[in-house]
Amino acid sequence: MRIVITGTNRGIGLELTKQYLARGDTVDAAVRFPSQATALKALEASANGRLRVHACDVTNDTQVHAFSHALERADPSGVDLLINNAGVMGKTGDLEALDLADLHAVMDVNALGPLRVTKALLPLVLAGRRKAIVHMTSRMGSIDDNRSGGYYAYRMSKAALNMACRSLAVDLSDRGVVTAVFHPGWVQTDMGGLHAPTPVDTSARGLMRQFDALTPQKSGRFWDFEGNEIAW
Repeated sequence: MRIVITGTNRGIGLELTKQYLARGDTVDAAVRFPSQATALKALEASANGRLRVHACDVTNDTQVHAFSHALERADPSGVDLLINNAGVMGKTGDLEALDLADLHAVMDVNALGPLRVTKALLPLVLAGRRKAIVHMTSRMGSIDDNRSGGYYAYRMSKAALNMACRSLAVDLSDRGVVTAVFHPGWVQTDMGGLHAPTPVDTSARGLMRQFDALTPQKSGRFWDFEGNEIAW
């Protein structure tokens, strides 16, 4: 399969790239600053052409469109699976600590970014064999699950992403596209911290299994990396 992944310089995005390459797939990996993505560039050098690294800031319309054109030039046959993984935490805290400029920035990356990328890459997805789009969300974006408050920017951005995915599932179903949001678990990454319970390789393996199992019946829904459905 041909896989496109955003946010691949570290964490889950980098691990998904590693595991898809190990499985024999081809990966187009997007990162804001390729020159700083040393682990990713090392993978590219050893991937025998099955990994292409692209510069793409998901908040920048010009870069997103350039990314789409680069993907088409590299291989016009289409994209089988688009993984919208790029995301940021933003500032945490209660209402008194809320920074509205930070909230705007987090919303741009976490909620608008996946929509920008999906819109730009949709013709390539439609030309692919699987026609699958997945988005990395978080249980913290579940309104039903919010018992501790705070984290306004992150929670709001992921809840908005969840709603966008639901609309995409409805709007694109007649064109054969399947799409869903996935919670990767509390993962041992820079964002999750070293004390998180889930190793990044475990999360990535679980996510890949769920992506492979995504069907029209599962489209437009909220899942975790183990296949459990999460309430909105």
